[in-house]
Amino acid sequence: MKPKELDGKRQQMRETIAHLAAKLMAEDGIRDYAAAKRKAARQIGAPDTHNLPGNDEIEHALRAYQAIYQKDEQRQRLRTLREIALSVMKLFADFDPHLTGPVLTGTATRHADIHLQLFTDNAKEVEHFLLNRKIPYKRGERPFRVGDASRSAPVFALYNEETAIDIMVLSRGDLRNAPRVSGDGRTVERARTEQVEALLEDS
Repeated sequence: MKPKELDGKRQQMRETIAHLAAKLMAEDGIRDYAAAKRKAARQIGAPDTHNLPGNDEIEHALRAYQAIYQKDEQRQRLRTLREIALSVMKLFADFDPHLTGPVLTGTATRHADIHLQLFTDNAKEVEHFLLNRKIPYKRGERPFRVGDASRSAPVFALYNEETAIDIMVLSRGDLRNAPRVSGDGRTVERARTEQVEALLEDS
């Protein structure tokens, strides 16, 4: 096979994997880009794991899939999740809450969680806040990177009837340097309360 033909075949495979991964995320509840692309590659018997599409390619395919097959459902689901996110952000107003993840970027699927970042120099304040208001939660830790440094941050999982709410607690210094916690190392987009209000008004 000629190099040009080989490159074309690889590109076609990347596109096929990206579209299948997008479908898996939209329909089956897979939330992690890496897991979705690996499963998609296995399903089509892709032999070259070095030829997997990037997260941006899958996100583009996911937007296209939702626009074609889930337009009304996804639009309503996105609005519902943003409304819930806004109410939770107002509850945590003292911790400068920011919305991140697919609820912000607009690619939230029917299975998506809400992801928030809170900022305080004393993470225990958030836990005390939850305990004082008798809000049930589960606590964990999550690794992330700022610049070349690897760190971890407390994470609190909350739940309501509609969705899970994932809250990551960072220091106030991290407001200036957005952490990289996405699978491909990209800086995570985030929005303050007033920006989420504007998104809801625009929709």
